[in-house]
Amino acid sequence: MVRALTAEQARAVEAAAVARGADLATLMRAAGGAVAAHVMAEVPEGDVVVLAGHGNNGGDGWVAARNLLAAGRSVHVVSMVEPGSLGGIAGEAALAAIAAGVAWRVADDPLGAHELAGAVVVVDALLGMGASGPLRAPLDVWVEAVNRCSAYVVAVDLPTGVDADTGEVAGVAVQADSTVTFTAFKRGLVVYPGAGFCGDVVVADIGIDPAHADIDGATEVWSADEYAALLPRPRVDAHKNDRGRVLVIAGSATYPGAAVLAARGAQRAGAGYVALAVPSSVVPIAQAHLLSIPVIGLPQGRGHAYSSAALDKALQLARDYDAVVLGPGLTLADGAVLTARGIVEKLRRPLVVDADGLNALVDAHQLIEKRTAPTVLTPHPGELARLLSTTAQKVQSDRLTASAVLATHDTAVVLKGAGTVISGAGRQIVNTSGSPALATAGSGDVLSGIIGTYLAQGLSPLEAGALGAHVHGRAGEAAASVLTPVCVAAEDLIDYLPTAVAELLGLW
Repeated sequence: MVRALTAEQARAVEAAAVARGADLATLMRAAGGAVAAHVMAEVPEGDVVVLAGHGNNGGDGWVAARNLLAAGRSVHVVSMVEPGSLGGIAGEAALAAIAAGVAWRVADDPLGAHELAGAVVVVDALLGMGASGPLRAPLDVWVEAVNRCSAYVVAVDLPTGVDADTGEVAGVAVQADSTVTFTAFKRGLVVYPGAGFCGDVVVADIGIDPAHADIDGATEVWSADEYAALLPRPRVDAHKNDRGRVLVIAGSATYPGAAVLAARGAQRAGAGYVALAVPSSVVPIAQAHLLSIPVIGLPQGRGHAYSSAALDKALQLARDYDAVVLGPGLTLADGAVLTARGIVEKLRRPLVVDADGLNALVDAHQLIEKRTAPTVLTPHPGELARLLSTTAQKVQSDRLTASAVLATHDTAVVLKGAGTVISGAGRQIVNTSGSPALATAGSGDVLSGIIGTYLAQGLSPLEAGALGAHVHGRAGEAAASVLTPVCVAAEDLIDYLPTAVAELLGLW
C-alpha cells in the first residue's frame, strides 16, 4: 500500500525530514536531478524548454535545467519572474543554473507557440502543489500553449492547474505525458479528473524515508498483492453454504436485466448459493436467463414493480442469507420505495444498497445512519448527489470528501467512476483498476453482486467494497482488451471476472 497525501501532509513530511537533519537545498537538488534523469530516460535527445514558476516548484525546474545542460542537452528556461527576485533556495537554484550557462528569459507577455517551437520536451515547473481554483492570467494562456504543442510534457510534482488535494481541474490544466512527484503520491494524482492529466506517474526518492509518508488516515492506493490477500478462497472440504449465501432483491418489469446481472455477478464472484427475488410477473423473464439461481416472486403493484406487501416477505426470506443486495432495477414506484426503505431500516444482515435502492433513500438517509449491520452503498455521482442534496458536479469536484459523508465504521461508500473511491472505518482507498468499458448500463449492477458475495463471505464493508471495485475494474480491462472499450456490454464483464480472479489467485 502507498499513501496519497494532501499538500498539507506532504509539507509536514518534508518539515519532519528537515527537523531530522535533512537540508532543503539538498532535497531540491535531488528533486531537480530526478526530473532531469526522467527526461533523459524518456526522451534522450532534443531541445528542452523548462517553464519555471516563482516558488520551489520553479526551483526544481532550474535544477533540472542545470543537470540537463551538464548532460549535454540544449535547454532553455522561461521564467515567470526575474531570477534575481526569487528568494530562498529557489533563487539559489536559479542563479546556480544561470552561472552554469543555462539560457533563460523572463516571459513578460503570454507564452506563445514560438516559445515552444523546436522543443521535444517541455518541463512544467510552474506551480506544482502551490495552487487551487482556476488559473489566473497569464498562467492559463501558458498552459493552453503547452497543451497545443507537440512536445513530450513532464510535470514536476503535479501538473499545473490540478488541485493537489481533490484532483479538481477548475479551468485549464497541463496535460502531461508523465509526472515526477516526490516521496509519495499526491491525492490529485490518483483522483479524477486530475489523474487524467498526469500521464505516467513516477515517485522519485529524494532522500526522505518513505515511511514518514505512511500517515494514518491518508488516502490509500493498494497493490495487487493486497487485494489478493483479501480474496476469499474455499476450503478443500467446503460446501455451498460455506461460500456465502447471497439474496438479491431487485428488478421490475421495466428493468428485469438489472436483477439478473446483479445475481450473476454475485454467483460468478464465488458465492456458494445465490437467490434472486423479483416482482412476481418478472419471474419467468429472470428464469429464462438463470439456470442455477432460484428465482422467487414477491408481491407486485402497479407497473409490475414491488408493492408494499413485498416488505415482510422479503425480510422473512432474507433470514436465510449471509448478505443481501438491494436495488438494481427496482424503479421508484411507491411500493418499491417503501420496500427498499423498510429493508434498510429493519434488516439486520449485511446489505449492499445500489441504484434505485439508493434513490429510494433520498430524504430518508437517516435510515442508513441508524444501521449497525455491515452496509455498503454503491452510488454513482448523481445518486450520491441526490442523497447529499447537492449536485453531481460538486461531488465530482471533491470525490474524496463526498464519499466520506455517509461512511461510518459499519457503512462503506463506494463512489463509482474513474478512480472509484471507497470510504469507511476512517479510511479511504482509491481504486486504480478500470476502463472506459465500464461506462455502460448494467455495469454497476454486476458490481453490486460482486460486493454482495464478498460481504457474505465475511469481509468488512470497506474490504468488500475495495476488493469488489478492483476485481470489477480488472474484469473491465480484460474485456476491453479483447472486445475493445467500445464494444463491452455489462454481461461481458461477468464472463471476464474469472480472468480478474485468476490474476489475484496467482499472486497468493
